[in-house]
Amino acid sequence: MKSLVFETAEVGLRSVLREWEEIALKTVWESHEGLNSRKVCEQVNQRLSPNTISRASVITFLEDMREMGVLKGEEKTGKGGYHWVYTPAMDESGFRKYLATTLITVLLRDFPEETKNTIKAL
Repeated sequence: MKSLVFETAEVGLRSVLREWEEIALKTVWESHEGLNSRKVCEQVNQRLSPNTISRASVITFLEDMREMGVLKGEEKTGKGGYHWVYTPAMDESGFRKYLATTLITVLLRDFPEETKNTIKAL
């Protein structure tokens, strides 16, 4: 499962996601019918052009997001066998709240007094 790494030099979702990962999540969030990894990968590569990302990387990321509860996945049969169709389990606002909750929970676990005092000071 993907471990979230908070990059303080970045802003917004880029503080925890690479550019292509943000594009992949936004692609699923914007979809109304759900998407398989092939469609997500096509959208990511279209937006990244001329750069590209492998479908295997997209699949791994989508599965990580599904395991974290950010996305839902339904296994369906289709041309070529089984594939996952991904839909949002939370929207972008819900994901931002999830990130804040996760970060604060870890800070409270590891630095309880400092975190409480800092939150009070804010």
